[in-house]
Amino acid sequence: MKRKRGHHKPQNPSTATSPNDIVPIPTTEPGTTDPNNPSSSPTRGRGGGARPRKNPRPNIAASPERRGSRHADQNGDFTHSTTTNTAATAIAATTSDAVGVLETVVKVVPSMDAVVKVFCVHTEPNFSLMWQRKRQYSSSSSGFIIGGRRVLTNAHSVEHHTQVKLKKRGSDTKYLATVLAIGTECDIALLTVSDDEFWEGVSPVEFGDLPALQDAVTVVGYPIGGDTISVTSGVVSRIEILSYVHGSTELLGLQIDAAINSGNSGGPAFNDKGKCVGIAFQSLKHEDVENIGYVIPTPVIEHFIKDYEKNGAYTGFPILGVEWQKMENPDLRIAMGMESDQKGVRIRRIEPTAPESQVLKPSDVILSFDGINIANDGTVPFRQGERIGFSYLVSQKYTGDYALVKVLRDSKVLEFNIKLTTHKRLIPAHIRGRPPSYYIIAGFVFTSVSVPYLRSEYGKDYEFDAPVKLLDKHLHAMAESVDEQLVVISQVLVADINIGYEDIVNTQVHAFNGKPVKNLKSLASMVESCEEEYLKFELEYQQIVVLQTKTAKAATLDILATHCIPSAMSDDLKIDSRL
Repeated sequence: MKRKRGHHKPQNPSTATSPNDIVPIPTTEPGTTDPNNPSSSPTRGRGGGARPRKNPRPNIAASPERRGSRHADQNGDFTHSTTTNTAATAIAATTSDAVGVLETVVKVVPSMDAVVKVFCVHTEPNFSLMWQRKRQYSSSSSGFIIGGRRVLTNAHSVEHHTQVKLKKRGSDTKYLATVLAIGTECDIALLTVSDDEFWEGVSPVEFGDLPALQDAVTVVGYPIGGDTISVTSGVVSRIEILSYVHGSTELLGLQIDAAINSGNSGGPAFNDKGKCVGIAFQSLKHEDVENIGYVIPTPVIEHFIKDYEKNGAYTGFPILGVEWQKMENPDLRIAMGMESDQKGVRIRRIEPTAPESQVLKPSDVILSFDGINIANDGTVPFRQGERIGFSYLVSQKYTGDYALVKVLRDSKVLEFNIKLTTHKRLIPAHIRGRPPSYYIIAGFVFTSVSVPYLRSEYGKDYEFDAPVKLLDKHLHAMAESVDEQLVVISQVLVADINIGYEDIVNTQVHAFNGKPVKNLKSLASMVESCEEEYLKFELEYQQIVVLQTKTAKAATLDILATHCIPSAMSDDLKIDSRL
């Protein structure tokens, strides 16, 4: 998902970058195309060439001073002594630059041996024909070895994997890998290899601290354009809360100006001491910009690793479960009963499934989180001279942790100790590797809506092309319970029994025989156990579908056989519903 909630419209639309321009770094092999998207190009996701290096290596290009001295000598505009002095100065400057570059390279080289190439075979579910899978395809990306005989890479590099193999630098052997955990929100995956030979002679990468602005970074990986390891360098341009495209969430991220290309996914970013400060994961693709890449910083990486070590599985990043409004307007602050020295943000809505819905109320003003005061614009102190969104404080917690939240309600200051949980979306951004659920009766294909489903039905621009009703629920609706789903009739497999209903596509189902449809499981249970004469489905826009019960159930088997569908429902409904 490529949207970013609360994203303000830039003042200059002609040069604005859309959230859709930020894309995960493609992992498609050079010279190959995703068979499920024939129009895709293996080099998508980057545009333009790299800018000239600030400190070019002396054997690649002469410094500007040396070029100037040669030009002067050829034209006789300067005396020999001036030329000699200029050349000497240039040589000294170039030598100094070379020493700096070589020192950085020398420090990074030992860590480069821990960088591996990741080969993955993917088999994606077909979200439009839920009983099928798409044709498998291969990709390559990067990863690196850390302590505990483990390897880190990007989640999107091994998404829907059927086989993962790793190859070390300078080796001709590919080793089978096992995926231990996939952190969808933070776009990180943890792998391991059972073969002891893989771990011989390699030192794990060590993590460094969060870098400062303008700190040098070196991105190492196996991008498109060759089979050997590649090294690009740059500096940290920005540190802020970023929209993680693959995870459809917002976490701390680094923006760098080092070239990040297809295949760099999962590769480490080193500082000038050879310590890893992040993982390359996405880039900005826009005609007005170049060399803007994004790196997952060490606080996010360490949270993922500790979460796995603590729980034996990835549990995710918790959220506060509220939507809030800035309190920058002085009249608004007075109306909310705030004193002149009080700052905070006003709660607009609370997730019904979040634990804080039991204690917090709309129009409460959140003053502080875990003792850290929140400004009227929703930011908190970050580092010297820097501020960051207070969601950063929440993301540092783990699922199940408690946080002390101070609020202002009716001019009174209250404190609540709130348990933090992960986000329950009515339309989930991912189905976490599970095959999509479906149920078929009389040719009507029922399923639950997810972002991958919308993308399958309407393409990458689903936020513009999907039905308005679905988009409104996708952007604004909140789940009333943890098991609530948005159930739709995906399509109608044409048969004599469903004549006249053929044009029903992606229409929400509200009720069955007068009973509300809570999720796909409840719908399947009600239909299968129905003993009434008719099946009556109440849809969006006051549409209804009425079928004779016995005839509909009898016709289902023939329709399944005609379309080579193995079962009338997905396996999870068979188990859960015990049908």
